[in-house]
Amino acid sequence: MPASSIVLDANLLVLLIVGLASPSYIASHKRLRAFTVGDFLLLKDLLASAASIVVTANSVTETSNLARQIAEPARTSVSRILRELVIRAETQELYIPSSQAVEQAAFLRLGITDAATLDTLGPDNKLLTVDLDLYLEALRQGKAAENFTHYIEAAR
Repeated sequence: MPASSIVLDANLLVLLIVGLASPSYIASHKRLRAFTVGDFLLLKDLLASAASIVVTANSVTETSNLARQIAEPARTSVSRILRELVIRAETQELYIPSSQAVEQAAFLRLGITDAATLDTLGPDNKLLTVDLDLYLEALRQGKAAENFTHYIEAAR
């Protein structure tokens, strides 16, 4: 993956945040049952070469709600990592007004978070997602997108 900015979907943001809090939390987090510690390490490697990580307010909100679905003391640790990720210089938060996101034709199928994510995609960034519908829609729109599942399968 080139050094362009990477737009992460909420699912991968959850994996990143929880894994950064502690890789051992991945196995016990109900939203991450499909992932392993190896998948988290692979994600970290892919992100290491990115110029920045791009998020939206929608994806951060969804990530916060999903990532915190773990018992204490992990919940507090996960929340701290999310806060650190959001405020660090390498994270770029793009604001897409809801009124703009709902104008995306894909909004009716994908919802507001994914519609806003699609609106962030441009020549300087690429989507990395595990959401097949979001991935296919980005490709349909001619935008740069990669399915993280392909990386997982190649690594196994």
